[in-house]
Amino acid sequence: MIIAIHLSLPTGLTKNRTMQKNTRHPIHPDEASCQYPVEAKNCRRICVAPMMNWTDRHCRYFHRLLTRHTWLYTEMVTTEALLRGNAAQCLAFNEEEHPLALQLGGSDPGELARCAKLVAAAHYDEINLNCGCPSGRMQRGAFGARLMAQPERVADCVRAMCNAVSIPVSVKHRIGINDGTDYAFVRDFVGTVASAGCHIFIVHARNAILEEFGPKENSNVPPLRYDYVHRLKCDFPELEIILNGGIQTIEQIEEHLTHVDGIMLGRQAYYQPWLLAGMDGHFYQTSTPLPQRTEIEAAFIAYAEGELARGTDLSAMTRHILGLYQDMPGAYSWRRILSDQRKLATGDLRIFDEARDHRLSPAVFTERNALTNRHTAPRNQTD
Repeated sequence: MIIAIHLSLPTGLTKNRTMQKNTRHPIHPDEASCQYPVEAKNCRRICVAPMMNWTDRHCRYFHRLLTRHTWLYTEMVTTEALLRGNAAQCLAFNEEEHPLALQLGGSDPGELARCAKLVAAAHYDEINLNCGCPSGRMQRGAFGARLMAQPERVADCVRAMCNAVSIPVSVKHRIGINDGTDYAFVRDFVGTVASAGCHIFIVHARNAILEEFGPKENSNVPPLRYDYVHRLKCDFPELEIILNGGIQTIEQIEEHLTHVDGIMLGRQAYYQPWLLAGMDGHFYQTSTPLPQRTEIEAAFIAYAEGELARGTDLSAMTRHILGLYQDMPGAYSWRRILSDQRKLATGDLRIFDEARDHRLSPAVFTERNALTNRHTAPRNQTD
């Protein structure tokens, strides 16, 4: 039985710390329905990338507090974990996270089809196949970026999933692998996979260097070729093309959206999460007032209170919000308190009061002398 977690957002993002009533209900395999209007025009205009060790459900809940319409993606879940591990744990999410896609890692069409049914039954809005991650683990498992060398196999995987479910199936990939620089490689890859029923392609505008570089280097070292992604949209105007890689500002997003259908943010959304707060107004034309950072903090505290009651470690949640006050006065002091593992281990939410006091203290000017005034995120990263 698949379990989804349902939490209520604090009304109006208030500072009320009253524990949210959290209910869990079973989702049966035949209850595959979409919770978000995925047919809406340009619904994936802005996305946050699937990032290993980063975009878990606590991170995604935090991001959803900042933006209602940005499309969110889970960390990659392998077919092995879903079929032979704890499926309920792999599929758990907060109802407020919609629109939400789950990224699958695998290369066996039959197993991917079985997993797709589980994902659809859990009420995700999209299934994404990972054909872009260059980690050694995925290379050994013959999936991730290595699959780009086997477009027909990817097409078989996509076809099997599309035949199994009614929710959209997308593919996330690179523009090439190793030292190949021919645009025809990625063009033919997209054309082959599209013929199997995939209409959504998320393209990281870098090559994946499979043997020499790890995930971190592959996110920085290979040169960005945005023109390749722009050309894909010209060559396949009927497809939804989403560009990923190296995008950091709203101005850059606006420029790229003149060429492609959507933008996927990676590390920038994690390190500078406040960037997400402006997405609904800029790119979805909503009239909702921009929230205050303190309101977001208060809403996350209410969420954390409910999670603590279920046994979640406080540190598993706070690590994702350390960038909330990035570049604001007192940000370093606030992060320092919320990174204190001894205090976090107590599960006492008064740590937020202490962090707030330090952030607002007149002594915060001393942080200018701090040599390590930026928080550190997990090392295993892709976008």
